[in-house]
Amino acid sequence: MNASNGLDAAILVVSRTAAEHADEVDRSSRIPEEVVRALQAEALMGLLVPAALGGPGRRMSQVAAVCHALAQSCGSSAMIYAMHQIQVACIVAHGAASDWHRALLRRVCDEQLLLGSVTSEVGTGGNIHASICGVEAKDGRAQLQKKATTISYGARADALLITARRNTEAAANDQVMVVALRGDYALDKTSDWDALGMRGTCSEGFRLRFSGTEQQILPVPFSEIAGQTMLPVSHLLWASVWLGIATGAVNRARTYLRQQVRERGNISMLSHRLARSVGLLQLMQARLSQALRDYDEVFAAGVRPLPLGFTADMNNLKITVSELCLEAVQHAFMVCGINAYKNGTEFSLGRHVRDLMSAPVMINNDRMLESTGNLLLMQRPTLGVL
Repeated sequence: MNASNGLDAAILVVSRTAAEHADEVDRSSRIPEEVVRALQAEALMGLLVPAALGGPGRRMSQVAAVCHALAQSCGSSAMIYAMHQIQVACIVAHGAASDWHRALLRRVCDEQLLLGSVTSEVGTGGNIHASICGVEAKDGRAQLQKKATTISYGARADALLITARRNTEAAANDQVMVVALRGDYALDKTSDWDALGMRGTCSEGFRLRFSGTEQQILPVPFSEIAGQTMLPVSHLLWASVWLGIATGAVNRARTYLRQQVRERGNISMLSHRLARSVGLLQLMQARLSQALRDYDEVFAAGVRPLPLGFTADMNNLKITVSELCLEAVQHAFMVCGINAYKNGTEFSLGRHVRDLMSAPVMINNDRMLESTGNLLLMQRPTLGVL
């Protein structure tokens, strides 16, 4: 069995596990623990870790394939996996000069650790590029306290990547990222997670207290981590998740129409809805596939900093997919009709719709359009060329 076949087999195992528990995870708004364990058992947590550090050194496109397949079964499970891989990507790209962070990447592979993120903070209005809390460092030790509006699967994570001001006197946008292991921090829950969709991510609010060493601070500014890795990888993997959710919904609609044709012996008048939804999926798939190829090529070539045009492309990818996925699912919803509207049927699509409602507000599309427009004013993109 070659490496590709091995990954395909692992994807099949975790996807089946996710499908088995998806509805109950959604109803209970709980962590899909069975899926996390399956991901760990199939050794999928360290896919991006290079071979030199004990990992398989997979490409981002291969991680995206896991997200896409998993999302067809359970959007929450796929989003947890995507968020974890975003954190791994940040350490791989920006922790190479640090013995501490290289050792952590080895642990991610050996122990299949689950990494989470603490970028939100009460009082910043959702702006991840500003922090209120600051690192207090002395004699090689470091500590901080942060009130986070949400920490997705925070209570389940084995380690957290935390943004904060470089020190308590630094400007709000002079930030660093601290990697904290479970034993280095305490979490006091401040809010529950009873949300419209993505209920299994359990994105509760916490007051976090960290105490560790200065070695745990990634050795580059957070502005570089965010611009060069966190945001582009987020857009790629989130888009893969959303496309997977939409694909799962459209597959249900196609199955429903086939069933109707077999039972009634004539082509449904709603087949045009299926055609339109599949056309949207193909459009998004082509866009995402090209973006993943671009990222893999840029990353492999070591191009730093990323060109402004590439950043704008990643932003536009996120905006486009987050909006078109909802449109594709709406067509699928109309195909299945009352069977999609009702919960508990073979063709229920309520969970798919609710999960995708999160897409435009995960980094608000309006805010992103404004920043992308400013980026496009600063460069001359090649338009209208095939």
